[in-house]
Amino acid sequence: MSQRRKKILGITLITLLVIGGILFFIYRPLPVYDTTTTTPEEEDIDTVIDQVEQKDEEVTSTANDVTQNLRDALEQTLSVFTRTDYRMTALGDSLTQGVGDETNHAGYVGILENRFERENVRVQIDNFGKRGHRTDQLLTRINEEADMQRSIERADSILITIGANDIMRIVRENVFNLNLSVFDSEHASFEARLTDLFDTITALNPEAEVYLLGFFNPFAGYFDEVEALDDILTTWSETSRQVIETYPNGHYIPIDDLFQLNRIELLADDNFHPNATGYHLIGARVYHYLAPEIEALSAEEPTENEAE
Repeated sequence: MSQRRKKILGITLITLLVIGGILFFIYRPLPVYDTTTTTPEEEDIDTVIDQVEQKDEEVTSTANDVTQNLRDALEQTLSVFTRTDYRMTALGDSLTQGVGDETNHAGYVGILENRFERENVRVQIDNFGKRGHRTDQLLTRINEEADMQRSIERADSILITIGANDIMRIVRENVFNLNLSVFDSEHASFEARLTDLFDTITALNPEAEVYLLGFFNPFAGYFDEVEALDDILTTWSETSRQVIETYPNGHYIPIDDLFQLNRIELLADDNFHPNATGYHLIGARVYHYLAPEIEALSAEEPTENEAE
């Protein structure tokens, strides 16, 4: 079939589907709405998530020549011709694994999957998070595990949480002699390992968008003898940001501010990992950063194979 005939056929199909969508909107039976209830716990989580998303996002309005329901019907009809397949690889430590999530919903990665489903975005997420991983251990896994390499090569975006256990190793090895000089001496090595990690990832897939999540401070009140621990975390977070942003497709996602909210419990029983509420906040923040890429990807015209 010639390209011209394919184009004519595509336009004809779109026209018929749009007309069908309009007729469906006009003649569809009126829906019956049931009331719903939520538990207090769900209301608390939703309220906090709404507050974070309101801070992160600028709400824009568009001209409303047709009703919202009609626009929705048209969008659903035309969505047949838009790309919605999305591949994501999640790498890193216990935050990626979802440790501390008492609901067993895979932490912030599970939150993202649920959000994609609500937004009707078909997504495949490969989660390689492993509790306790440091930068050197993650790099070793990538170099040795073929399935992880394949996932990175095929990914549209890559999410990474790494570095907290590098800091924790310093704390454990110097528990009786914690001071700034100990962290300063390890700082350059951490930066070099992080660079090696991103070099390896971008060599496998130079086109993927790579997102590095920052640190938050779970130690407040537990390591008061290290007066500058907050400054240490800030310095290492800034180093992480500077390293990832040297790459054309590199992005840094801060999360420390999410864990400074008052009067709400965000940590699990171990007082180190986020609980379900904490992961909901991280998931909402990550989705905010991913949204422009997802919207651009969904707007792409399908390839000939996808159209068929």
